[in-house]
Amino acid sequence: MKFAQSIARLGTESAFTVLARAGRLQAQGRDIINLGIGQPDFPTPLHIVEAGVKALRDGHHGYTPAGGLPALREAVAADLHRRHGVDVDPGRVIVVPGGKPTMFYAMLLFGEPGAEIVYPDPGFPIYRSAIEFTGAKAVPYALPEATGFAFSAADVLSKITPATRLLILNSPGNPTGGVTPRAEIDKLVDGLAEHPEVVILSDEIYSQMLHGGRDHVSLLQYPEIADRVIMLDGWSKTYAMTGWRLGYAVWPEPCVDPVTRLCINDHSCVNASAQLAGIAALTGPQGAVEVMRAAFETRARAACVALNALPGIRCAQPAGAFYLFPNVEGTGMTSAEAQDRFLEHAGVATIAGTAFGAAGEGFVRLSAAASEADIDRAIEKMRAVL
Repeated sequence: MKFAQSIARLGTESAFTVLARAGRLQAQGRDIINLGIGQPDFPTPLHIVEAGVKALRDGHHGYTPAGGLPALREAVAADLHRRHGVDVDPGRVIVVPGGKPTMFYAMLLFGEPGAEIVYPDPGFPIYRSAIEFTGAKAVPYALPEATGFAFSAADVLSKITPATRLLILNSPGNPTGGVTPRAEIDKLVDGLAEHPEVVILSDEIYSQMLHGGRDHVSLLQYPEIADRVIMLDGWSKTYAMTGWRLGYAVWPEPCVDPVTRLCINDHSCVNASAQLAGIAALTGPQGAVEVMRAAFETRARAACVALNALPGIRCAQPAGAFYLFPNVEGTGMTSAEAQDRFLEHAGVATIAGTAFGAAGEGFVRLSAAASEADIDRAIEKMRAVL
């Protein structure tokens, strides 16, 4: 078969590859602890599940509008007002099956040969994959360990050229757990005034998972750029709904029609019962959100202390999300070697930092979304190998 050349430019997400390897080892009878996949170990809150079940029993089995049920888009707008104090036209909200469609649609809208898209490194691997799929040039900016994996506004702005179409931001960040302070975001927004043609994709999927009492800074809170911000969020992490495949974005007004057409061409619409469950998540009790957030913070803090006690490893305290990104350079292993050694010899699935970009060399990613018992046992198994 002769495939289109663009397929060769398409990357992958190594977490699923490692998950498959771990599954094969488990099938052989090995004791494997999976700290690789970014998936909450909590069940979806019961009132959300019941709303989805009720939707099916009530006969919501058909197509829905391509951009999402009006009631859900209105619930998203109300939730954004409650959490961020911003007023969003529900018509600018487009509901999609998860977070990745928003990323792909943004790249398809602004990426093409000759264009440049600026993205974080280390960062979520689908950013670069989708950029290169479009033929655009992927331009990385650094998230240094020394800053707690926060970006420097001056560094980000220095990457913008006349060819730049899109800038991608992600705070709290995957894979690092880094959070960029408001002061640095303020500087970036001020600098973006000199680049009015640049659209910003702000991936805020971990916006309700901050540690140490930090407040989330949404790019929608800046009126001077709000009309060119694509704000990505969703239900997967916040409400432990990864398998429901439900996400959304707030799009600039000129993007709404072309993105709706992309939805129609791509997936038609998101399934009805998941959307009705999404309404229940946003409008129902929020206590479970804080329970999960607090648990992830407690686990991450304890895991960070334990990792720093391992020979050859140092770990910055994450400020958000549920990831740890320890530096393994002191072990003498590369990221890939550490990933393989921990999986094959310790029975612990981690992800090589290079899966998230060249700047991830010397690191591995661990997820604190596993149980405390599994995290403790995994780190002891890593200690034995080291």
